[in-house]
Amino acid sequence: MEEYKRQFIDFMVESKVLKFGEFTLKSGRKSPFFMNAGAYVTGLQLKRLGEFYAHAIHDNFGLDFDVLFGPAYKGIPLAVSCAIALHDLYGKEVRYCSNRKEAKDHGADKGNLLGSDLGDGDRVVMIEDVTTSGKSIDETYPIVTGAAATEVKGLIVSLDRMEVGKGGKASAQREIQERYGFPVASIVTMAEVVEALDGTVITPQLKVAIDGYYEKYGAR
Repeated sequence: MEEYKRQFIDFMVESKVLKFGEFTLKSGRKSPFFMNAGAYVTGLQLKRLGEFYAHAIHDNFGLDFDVLFGPAYKGIPLAVSCAIALHDLYGKEVRYCSNRKEAKDHGADKGNLLGSDLGDGDRVVMIEDVTTSGKSIDETYPIVTGAAATEVKGLIVSLDRMEVGKGGKASAQREIQERYGFPVASIVTMAEVVEALDGTVITPQLKVAIDGYYEKYGAR
């Protein structure tokens, strides 16, 4: 496992973004772990988060793209912090873009996009916190491709929960790849989290609960 991945796992735990216990997800599933990217709230946390995303984008997609699209609301700070990190780490200048929940009908920046406009030929990397079912991408993809003749180069998330998607067999990330034809990658997978934290943060009792969860909901 790459060192930046180990550092990111520790960072999630230290930032209280990744928690273990008993949680009811939006899907109704009872999960022994939960990730909330909204808990990144300080300048240093956002700086480091952007750097971890930038490393993962570089490693998985390269730097041949023009725009980072972060869907409102949590995707906005992700796109901004990562765009800064791409410039600082790799000298890569990209624009950031997001959607508005409600279109603005006045001013020079009226419309349903925040930040940069999207233009014909723009190559876009979408950035999100976590993909559980893939529902959010079903909402985001039409916005990105409907604004102009764009090319989606990929989707990057921080954590691959490695759960079955809406189809009930393949993972949500694989379902997205097959449905839309662009690659999906993560900074880390839940398997890597368990590997890194097993015996420390993840106790034997918790490991049993995680294993049981994946027997029920894990993608095969």
